[in-house]
Amino acid sequence: MGYQDRNYYRPSGVSGFSFFPPMIKLLLISNVAVFVLMIIASGITIDYPLNLNHLLTKYFALIPFSDGIVPIDNMRGIDAVFLPWQLITYQFMHSLQSFTHILFNMFMLWMFGMELENMMGSKKFLIFYLISGVGAGLLHLLFSPGHVPVIGASGAVYGVMVAFAMSFPDRYIYIYFLIPVKAKYLITFLVIFEYISVGSPSIVAHLAHLGGALTGAIFILIDRKYYLRLDKIFDNLKNTYTKKTDSGPKTPFRRPVHNQPDVQDANFYDINDVSSVPDQEEIDRILDKISRSGYQNLTEKEKKILFNASKKN
Repeated sequence: MGYQDRNYYRPSGVSGFSFFPPMIKLLLISNVAVFVLMIIASGITIDYPLNLNHLLTKYFALIPFSDGIVPIDNMRGIDAVFLPWQLITYQFMHSLQSFTHILFNMFMLWMFGMELENMMGSKKFLIFYLISGVGAGLLHLLFSPGHVPVIGASGAVYGVMVAFAMSFPDRYIYIYFLIPVKAKYLITFLVIFEYISVGSPSIVAHLAHLGGALTGAIFILIDRKYYLRLDKIFDNLKNTYTKKTDSGPKTPFRRPVHNQPDVQDANFYDINDVSSVPDQEEIDRILDKISRSGYQNLTEKEKKILFNASKKN
């Protein structure tokens, strides 16, 4: 699949849009790193015929709510139980039996996730992504009759896909890079397909996909109504830790980002005035703000500054 840029404004140059925004890049690297670790672990025998990768599955894959032996391949099983952190860790593990499992998930994460991160900001996007994966895992645990451990980012990716369709419904997605279909139609079809596939004899966790899609949709609906500032969780934790450990002078609080542009300030900025172009430190500050809370939260003055700077480069 590919996508066609339409029906929206994309900032250019130094204005903050990135094809590999920082959190997408981190998630891609993390998933690939875990995949390589699993490959290496599968070649290390710990108790024949079990290997180290089976141990990783026992503690970090999503284990069903049942005690006893759970299957790990066609011939063997392992004694494992559900552990709370598995709702997060299973999202970074992928099947070694098929390289397309991780390839498809990472491609879909990049294709649909990059604009969401540019829109939400990196911290908020990460929380959204992980919450979608947790919702996917919970729905699977509660309603799936299967006893097979679940791994993969597919549930979280379905949350990203639904969020993309809700945010950019008329964006065209090119199937096999040839057939244009609007995002709202294509992704709705994929979700309906997952729904009718529930209960079919398959190793695919269709309920997890539906759980991720449902969680992603609920998140976006709540965010539209209340404008969730989940990115502040990181800042609050950081501030709390800093207050406990830093005995030196305190730095002033950062000015909060408001939804409404600072029109009054913008009136004093002349985009044609070369002397008013800020230095690199000011540009870096604005780019850092985009990374935290998204391009849409820049003031008009900041947008004009970046636009003017991009024309000078």
